[in-house]
Amino acid sequence: MPDNPLNGLSSNKDIAGVTGNNTAEPQGGFGVFGRADGAFGTGVVGVSAISHGMHGVNGQGDPANAPAVGTGVWGETENGFAVYGNSATNNGVHGDSTNSDAVVGVAHAGGKAGVLGISDNGNGVSGISQNGVGVFGSGGHRAGFFQGNIEVTGDVQLTGGDCAEDFDIACADRAEPGTIMVLGDGGMLQPSEMAYDKRVVGVISGAGNYKPGIVLDKHGPQANRKPIALVGKVYCKVDAQYGAVETGDLLTTSPTPAHAMRASDQVKAFGAVIGKALRPLAVGQGLIPILVALQ
Repeated sequence: MPDNPLNGLSSNKDIAGVTGNNTAEPQGGFGVFGRADGAFGTGVVGVSAISHGMHGVNGQGDPANAPAVGTGVWGETENGFAVYGNSATNNGVHGDSTNSDAVVGVAHAGGKAGVLGISDNGNGVSGISQNGVGVFGSGGHRAGFFQGNIEVTGDVQLTGGDCAEDFDIACADRAEPGTIMVLGDGGMLQPSEMAYDKRVVGVISGAGNYKPGIVLDKHGPQANRKPIALVGKVYCKVDAQYGAVETGDLLTTSPTPAHAMRASDQVKAFGAVIGKALRPLAVGQGLIPILVALQ
């Protein structure tokens, strides 16, 4: 390892200041290697007035054999920047890949970002795709978090079936998805227990194939709070012993706890209708999809 850093200068625009090439087989090696042990030293510095300050290329191997696997530019440091890009008029760092991710950022420290984008006047992070997704987020806790307002110029497509809102539940152990809920004392909800109950609020969301598309008043996971479907499609417990339910029938609370029934008495049903049946139920009890429409 040389004691002095390697400096390459060229006044010819077609000639590199430093050129490195290593074709050793089978493992290969470094085309250019730079190391600095000083507190403020840099292993390799590339400066250009009109072109690339540093350009790294990893060539593909013969497709008939094992392809070459390597890195065009590799940076490693314990205290400073592993790779630093600075440009007055162009991209500070530009990544271009034909078969893989152009730029990958990995962070192992808690609370740190894999990729951090900071801008004084423009977008902190921009994602643009011609045929795919502009920005994709996937997380164990949340796929995305936004602190501030969100503006959408296109459609907001939600795959869930209903608009729900979290409520405090008095009997959380008896309140499962599909249960009809009514207002109880103190503003908490409880499963329905009587026919034509005007205190009816909605149905606990999440039964069958329908999940809530949006949940309002969400305070995080709490055992005594559940999402109540107020508008949209939801699976609901229904009891047909009080009359066969046909598609399009109005539904109300029934004497069977937590179950709906056909609203056959229009006078009593006023103010106690939970919604409209989307499928029939001739006999017995079961879960059927309904369209929640309080009236």
